[in-house]
Amino acid sequence: MKARLSAWGVGIKLRQALGIRLGRFHQYAPRPCSIAGAPAVMPCEDSPCISLVTPSFNQERFVHDTIKSVIQQNYPHLTYVVQDACSTDGTAQALLAYRNPAIDIRIEPDNGQADALNRGFAHTAGEIMGYLNSDDLLMPGALNTVGRFFRENPSVDVVYGNRLIINEDGLEIGRWILPGHNPRVLRFVDYVPQESMFWRRRIWERAGGQFDPELHFALDWDLILRFLDAGAVFQHLPNLFGIFRVHGKQKSQTDYVVRGASEMAKLRSRHLGTDTCRLRQATLHWQYLSAHRQADKAFCALMSKISPPA
Repeated sequence: MKARLSAWGVGIKLRQALGIRLGRFHQYAPRPCSIAGAPAVMPCEDSPCISLVTPSFNQERFVHDTIKSVIQQNYPHLTYVVQDACSTDGTAQALLAYRNPAIDIRIEPDNGQADALNRGFAHTAGEIMGYLNSDDLLMPGALNTVGRFFRENPSVDVVYGNRLIINEDGLEIGRWILPGHNPRVLRFVDYVPQESMFWRRRIWERAGGQFDPELHFALDWDLILRFLDAGAVFQHLPNLFGIFRVHGKQKSQTDYVVRGASEMAKLRSRHLGTDTCRLRQATLHWQYLSAHRQADKAFCALMSKISPPA
């Protein structure tokens, strides 16, 4: 029933009426991106090595911008693997132009996104890990900010930030400004912007050392839940780290009703337990969304000084 209501757009309309941006992608009329990235942070020679993987399949239109957003980070200690599943649209041929000592281009069959990520990470050894889909982007300065934070906060296992949303033409159409980390809410709903999340290899290994190859839609939330079960220390930073691209062919829109809702229901059953009733979940969820509205309002006030308000 919940999936059916989602397909009818009931939840989106309710969120829009309540001024909630989380969970919504098309928030305002397309406009040129005017929001700056992370504050300028100079890279340090002792910054930790970051291993980044981009799973790729038939994204010739977008993958160039994805790779450029990584290259232009100018992070001094980066291992970058692009794992392509033998694309048939010209992507594989285009990727070969980027093959150099700094970018490991791998073109081979795989059994889906989780398998592609596992294959890519198997060729890395960096202390910090993350992945960027082949239609998304990193905000300028993201890796330097993440690397410095991990270096200065050795007890933190997982870091994530906020998200900007663009359409297929690269125009800004929304944003997700999170209110901060809430592990209880994260047990039953996932608002973590995947492209903004990075983690230490130690927690990856403690949580099983792989993405679940049986999952197609909720593989990143499953990893987050396993991190929680493994005792990970999370930290949300109020920076825009990632840019999520919305377009008609992405699985986050086309697959939710078919497969995503079922996968997410199974994960809730597996990880949530019985200590939080539905009413308590609803209360916690509403408190989180209310805090989000306040955080977004503060962000909007800050941005209105340099760009028109949304």
